[in-house]
Amino acid sequence: MWRDPEKTKNWTVKNAAEHYGIGKWGADYFSVSKNGDIVVTPLGKDKGPQISLHEIASEIEDRGLSMPVILRVENILGSQIKLLHETFRNVIKETGYTGEFKGVFPIKVNQQEQVIETITKYGKKYNHGLEAGSKPELIAAISMLDNRDAYLICNGYKDEEFIDLGLHAVKMGFNCYFVVEVPGEINVILERAKKMGVKPLLGLRTKLTTQAEGQWSESGGDNSVFGLTISQMIDVIDKLKEENMLDCLHLLHYHIGSQIANIRDIRAGAMEACRVYEEMVKEGANMKIIDFGGGLAVDYDGSNTNYHSSRNYSTEEYCYDIVESIITVLDKNNIPHPTIITESGRATVAYYSVLLFNILDVSSFTPHPLPEKLPETTNDLLENLMATYDMVAPKTIQECCNDVLFYRNQSRQLFKHGQISLREKALAENIVRHILIKISKLATTLKHVPKDVHYIDKLLFDIYYGNFSLFQSLPDVWAINQIFPVVPIHRLNEAPTQPAIISDITCDCDGKIDNFPDIEHDKSLLMLHELKEDEEYYLGVFLVGAYQETLGDLHNLFGDTHVVSVYVNDDGTYQVSQELEGDSVSDVLSYVEYDIKAMKNRLKQLAEDSITNGFITAKERKKILDSFEEGLRGYTYYEKE
Repeated sequence: MWRDPEKTKNWTVKNAAEHYGIGKWGADYFSVSKNGDIVVTPLGKDKGPQISLHEIASEIEDRGLSMPVILRVENILGSQIKLLHETFRNVIKETGYTGEFKGVFPIKVNQQEQVIETITKYGKKYNHGLEAGSKPELIAAISMLDNRDAYLICNGYKDEEFIDLGLHAVKMGFNCYFVVEVPGEINVILERAKKMGVKPLLGLRTKLTTQAEGQWSESGGDNSVFGLTISQMIDVIDKLKEENMLDCLHLLHYHIGSQIANIRDIRAGAMEACRVYEEMVKEGANMKIIDFGGGLAVDYDGSNTNYHSSRNYSTEEYCYDIVESIITVLDKNNIPHPTIITESGRATVAYYSVLLFNILDVSSFTPHPLPEKLPETTNDLLENLMATYDMVAPKTIQECCNDVLFYRNQSRQLFKHGQISLREKALAENIVRHILIKISKLATTLKHVPKDVHYIDKLLFDIYYGNFSLFQSLPDVWAINQIFPVVPIHRLNEAPTQPAIISDITCDCDGKIDNFPDIEHDKSLLMLHELKEDEEYYLGVFLVGAYQETLGDLHNLFGDTHVVSVYVNDDGTYQVSQELEGDSVSDVLSYVEYDIKAMKNRLKQLAEDSITNGFITAKERKKILDSFEEGLRGYTYYEKE
């Protein structure tokens, strides 16, 4: 893993694109320019103008906003909505399917107002709707969805107030469907509908026996939290018959998991759901719609496999499997083809957002030069280490690997027992680093590398300190080991020579990224460039549009980052369509119930007490209080002077 700069003289931007897998996970939106910048092509490969992320990052700072920043590229969101709808339309036409497709976006995936506003803007052409799972989400959806031909799907647990809101939406002409998820809901819905004089639009969520593989497998199967068993569905149908309301039941819904990596699971779930739909038709329900839920995956690692961070299918294959499953099951009994709904959230918004941040410092593994002469010592540790360094050769590589690890451990034990000094221990560590690097470089020249030597690479890394909070901006990395592509957004025409992990600026050992996508498997280190004096080094974390902003927390009281949205014009220029400042120190303190006014008064009293006790002067008091005031107004992240 340790790169020798001598071996990277012929590095090109093509090498960079291949090394970081940009062409694999970038979905044709991201590539590398000739000058080594990551560029974004919002309409897809060879379909329009490109803009440089490095240029945008620099301009953002020129505008007065410090890193980190969430960058949203509006056109990408439009492209993803277009891709989903037009792919379904093409498949529907090719297969002779007689129904239609209408997508909905689940608000929980990214509830930010600007995101929902952009989705409804680009989705209006396709009657793209919204899905809400709570009262706040439902109110947001009704207020934002300026399209009565789109669907508004209500999932989750619903109280009377939630139901009333949805019934008001029906009154106003919206296609607002209540999906019954637990048995008792139907009684409350029917009761409120009668009281308000509104005929409800109903759907049932079924618990399929099909379970998708991966981290969200419990979304399906008998033990899933939401959804009705077949027996419970029959009870609801019988209840609707008793109330003479079976004609209100139009929709079947299911969800077997987010980020479904294997197309086989998608087809199996669709086939089972179609059989349930068929039986509901036979029961006399006025069925019109199948909601296939979420699950359309994002290929985060670019491997195109059924690994949990990838998917082994294309959007076209996804659409074909759903459409063909319906045709296969329903055509046997001449049941009309229903409207298809999918709640594709992750695939809609993931590509749309990039986290940009700068590197503040590096803790380098690069050792100091070896000493010309060893200091006098009563212990032979240093001599043994130098002898090991001199011995490193192809025939002795395994022996030297064993020896250096032994002597490294011995130096630690000797220091603990007071047998070597602090300076001697530091020198020992430095020689160990030289040996490890020499072994690693030698290993790259050998056809057959001893197994134990591979362990050496795991010890050879720098720590790059990034100006961001993992817990605020990338919570899934910490919570569920989610993998996101991380790439320098410039200097890609230069060979990266430093194996590294990335630490955030929280004081938490979990605040690090040490798992990166790779075509064959995950890798624990990322190759980065050496920092240049007086030049910012920017990294981008890609595909972060789904879930990360809403799930982020205030660990160490690092708040929301700045958000900048850009729209790429046809002539290759771009305009900033929206700029939202991130949380100030005052903001985040108020979130955790600090009274800012009372806090300022306490600081004034503390300063006054310091004058009384002779610690500061009256003139110093003003400077101190001004500093606190400025600090309260400041960004919670590292700001340059």
